Amino acid sequence: MKKSEIPQDPSSLNNFTKEVCYAVDETGKYTTNLSTGWDIKASALNLAWEDIDNRISQAREKVLNGKASPILFYMELKLMDISTLSAYTGFYKWTIKRHLQPEIFNRLSHKKLKLYAETFEININKLKNISCDES
Repeated sequence: MKKSEIPQDPSSLNNFTKEVCYAVDETGKYTTNLSTGWDIKASALNLAWEDIDNRISQAREKVLNGKASPILFYMELKLMDISTLSAYTGFYKWTIKRHLQPEIFNRLSHKKLKLYAETFEININKLKNISCDES
């Protein structure tokens, strides 16, 4: 690709970052140049964020319907899976799976709740009481 052909299409990351691309300059040598993005990549990124938003909404509904503990909602909100949460908290994966059950979550000690809250960067009250205005 020639330096003048590097895509500069707007994307959702426009104001945050630019991507380094390799291109051929006027003398035929490889060089680097910054790109704001390109349509195909922006479309893929937007699709990924829609999927994440959908997963967060589904998690919220499960919690509000009593089918999962708030840990599921905050895992989705913070883009974590059980392995990642295990690494941050030190809890075994099987323990976290148990804590995803509302009846088990409601019996967790203050110490365990505090560890989850700190991991999710919230307070314990927010952990225990998710509301509809959170996203």
